[in-house]
Amino acid sequence: MSRRRAHIAMVGIPAVSHVLPSLDIVRELVARGHRVTYANDPAVADLITTTGAELVPCSSVLPVADHDWPDDPVAAMDIFLDNAVQALPRLRAAYDQDPADLYLYDIGAYAARALAESQGRPLMQLSPTFVAWDGYEQDVAVHLRQLPGADAHRAKFARWLTGCGASTTDVDAFSGRPSRTLALITRAMQPHADRVDTDTVTFVGPCFDPAAGADGWIRPAHAENVLLISLGSAYTRRPEFYRQCLAAYGRLPGWHVVLQIGKYTDPRDLGDIPPGVEVHSWVPQRAILEQADAFVTHAGMGGCGEGLLAGVPMIAVPQAVDQFMNADRLVELGVARRVDTAEATAETLRAALNDLVTDPEVARRSASLSAGARAEGGTARAADLIEDVLS
Repeated sequence: MSRRRAHIAMVGIPAVSHVLPSLDIVRELVARGHRVTYANDPAVADLITTTGAELVPCSSVLPVADHDWPDDPVAAMDIFLDNAVQALPRLRAAYDQDPADLYLYDIGAYAARALAESQGRPLMQLSPTFVAWDGYEQDVAVHLRQLPGADAHRAKFARWLTGCGASTTDVDAFSGRPSRTLALITRAMQPHADRVDTDTVTFVGPCFDPAAGADGWIRPAHAENVLLISLGSAYTRRPEFYRQCLAAYGRLPGWHVVLQIGKYTDPRDLGDIPPGVEVHSWVPQRAILEQADAFVTHAGMGGCGEGLLAGVPMIAVPQAVDQFMNADRLVELGVARRVDTAEATAETLRAALNDLVTDPEVARRSASLSAGARAEGGTARAADLIEDVLS
């Protein structure tokens, strides 16, 4: 039983990679007897309502449907700010007469902080990726401020803060490190982990039960080894890459291949599908990883966490944003090989797999990192820490 029944609000953005990492936390809080409302775009309603949370519809202007993100970092920051500006009145309409006892929010949901501050309510950030470290401002943020358009963006942000009711009106303080953060990643994936302020940040690891949904996929009886290939949910229109994977692994003796191609690629564009290959638009990734022997991944933080938790060696083929940094980190940890898309020929992909599975040190490191990730506590610890704030 929970300490007391409370109203907990989660405020997110409709990017699947930002929704999935915290869903089991929401589910656990509901199971502990709390009333949980979840403000997000109706496009992800099906994901949210399965947890037992109440959906609070809050339409987003983020380009997550077609992944048409600008290449310019300042333009991307502007889109997130625009989303916050239009979301705040919707959140106020839902929560001013029904305030939450605690607001949880995704890193991209600025409006949640403004709302909580205007109501004088406690707030906790749930980060699906790495967090800032001591020196982050000098290492990263200062360079962003020097980009064309950065001054105009900051002035626009400051004007919004002045009139939105937030108690924090300094742009750097508002968009900087929160006073409470749960990092939903394993500490092993955090850059400069020794410089993270553990008084304000707690690493709880990937927050899901690795055994949950294990019956969502059955390993074929004849499969000596299983390889999962997935580029996640966003950057999946890669037919040539999939064809190279089929050439590399499709008839590899002893290997059964599960290939996820997303909704943008037509299976007919792949050519001949070897008999030992399954091709799907979407797969139960966690269930397969618990039974897999290797994983070709785009190195999104969610996929990295799932691979590390399952103890599966990885071939990292980064596609965008933080995935390049994540891929390099997996290599540093000794559990992956990086193959960039331009170099992802059948020969290099096959060589990377052989290199991984024949190296006993990779197996040892994978097992060690899996144990470390599980020891961070995951969903149960995250829910405990959230209840600590309530008490």
